[in-house]
Amino acid sequence: MSATLHDESLVSLAEAIRRRQVSAVEVTTAMLARIEALDGEIRSYTTVTADHALSAAARADRETASGISRGPLHGVPLGIKDLCDTRFAPTGAGTAIHRDRVPETDATVVARLERGGAVILGKLAMTEGAYTSHHPDNPGPVNPWGRGHWVGSSSTGSGAATAARLCYGALGSDTGGSIRFPSATCGLTGIKPTWGRVSRHGVFPLAASLDHVGPMARSAADAAAILGVIAGADPHDPTALQAPVDDYLAATGRSVRGLTVGIDRRFVTEGIDPEVIAALAGIEAALRACGARIREVAMPPTDDLVRGWIPFCAVETALAHRDTYPAQAAEYGPDLAGLIDEGRTVTGEALGAVYHERLAFSGALAALFEEVDLLLVPTMPVPVPSLTRMAEFGQDPEVLLRILRFTAPFNFSGNPTITLPAGIDAAGLPLSVQLVGPHVSEALLCQAGHAIQQVTDWHARRPAGLA
Repeated sequence: MSATLHDESLVSLAEAIRRRQVSAVEVTTAMLARIEALDGEIRSYTTVTADHALSAAARADRETASGISRGPLHGVPLGIKDLCDTRFAPTGAGTAIHRDRVPETDATVVARLERGGAVILGKLAMTEGAYTSHHPDNPGPVNPWGRGHWVGSSSTGSGAATAARLCYGALGSDTGGSIRFPSATCGLTGIKPTWGRVSRHGVFPLAASLDHVGPMARSAADAAAILGVIAGADPHDPTALQAPVDDYLAATGRSVRGLTVGIDRRFVTEGIDPEVIAALAGIEAALRACGARIREVAMPPTDDLVRGWIPFCAVETALAHRDTYPAQAAEYGPDLAGLIDEGRTVTGEALGAVYHERLAFSGALAALFEEVDLLLVPTMPVPVPSLTRMAEFGQDPEVLLRILRFTAPFNFSGNPTITLPAGIDAAGLPLSVQLVGPHVSEALLCQAGHAIQQVTDWHARRPAGLA
């Protein structure tokens, strides 16, 4: 055990609790105190559920004393993005209209975490409706790595809290990059699973056919432990995959020797910042050091598909909000309202064109995975931008499309990805890359991510000034 409990990894903490070297109540009490001390500045939590968390921790300790373990999350404090329904706390999804809504039942992912013995510390802040910006009444979290820099979108609280050591991991959701962006900006490991691998029952939608729910954590092993608990078929979600759930944590112990990783040199370097290219080269070298083979490939075209993300997302968002918009339009922020307005005007012809592009890309990508096991791509085309730069970007409609270049295609195709820290830029902020796999290859992604993290230490770096 480290001298400071909050710096302990999820996996090592769970083992210490199992061995009764530390109690879940002790850990939870320390984490709640840390939230009290630091989150006034970080603003990562919308609701802290202290009583609920301490009750769950006490139950975990009683079970541990009786020789009962619920698995790799037993007694571990986690945070939940505020679009996952919780019967014990409001679920506002970053909106004004739902901020006081307390659901009658938990989302499937929340119920599975609690059945797995996890301790839920509270609900984490997010952008309005999981789109690009926070509601005007909500200032949103700050990036623990740099207060003047972007914290990502839309799982902003999940990224900030996990990076600031205000939880040992968190749930996020991803429609165009919202697990991957805050993982990238906050130096975390995030898994966007295969579409349907994790149930969306009780999760407020942005765009249902693009939405994915997954873990954000400090390492591939920690993320694997969370994913193994939340994944699987769900009778409440007919879109949840029926395929058996692998032991993702066990997969992290396997070698990647002989694995073939594809790289499209043009795709990953054309118009990309040199620091991002250097980070990518570092991860390629790490993969080679682990015995993986690198193979040159050609990615299917993505430009038209990425350009279609906004209108496609807009249509599905308009469907998700049809009960409250335009009837309560005055309570919406301008960005989400603008997206819904666009969705209400997209023609069937335009939507059909994006749908056909989606099918073509998905099919071509599936064929590419007949040649390689995984793909290596950046997470973002630039290092973490400053808030000033993001404000300037906001005046340019092309900027969102550029940011989505390496993320949105895999929401359309539903392929799983793992986002990994890959260096530190000149401003002292994290750099990031993604590995992308074929459908239901989360175990392989965890395996490769962990292998990389055995020969690099980027995932072990943490923000300064948060002792």
